[in-house]
Amino acid sequence: MDKIRINELEGLALAETINKIAEWGLAREITTNGNPITQAIKTLEECHELLEAVNKEDLDEIVDAIGDIVVTLVMQCELQNINIADCISSAYNEIKDRKGHLNEVGDFIKEK
Repeated sequence: MDKIRINELEGLALAETINKIAEWGLAREITTNGNPITQAIKTLEECHELLEAVNKEDLDEIVDAIGDIVVTLVMQCELQNINIADCISSAYNEIKDRKGHLNEVGDFIKEK
């Protein structure tokens, strides 16, 4: 679990990077001329690249694909005027009390 823990300095750096991504999208008119549907399609394309990288066990490509997915999600949030931190918090609040386990074939089995 330590790999996904973010300390305060990393959190500030992440927030700064997200802001830079948003500025990058604005400078390229992605978030002024963009379309939520085409941006969602771009996210799907990047997810497909992640699937391919995972299938090939190519760590460099996995890192690249995850980063690209995050960029497309930041662009989507900008297009929708949504704060990405709110999206992440909402998702966490939805899952935080779920109980269950992942079985040996990868299915999440919810406790009743």
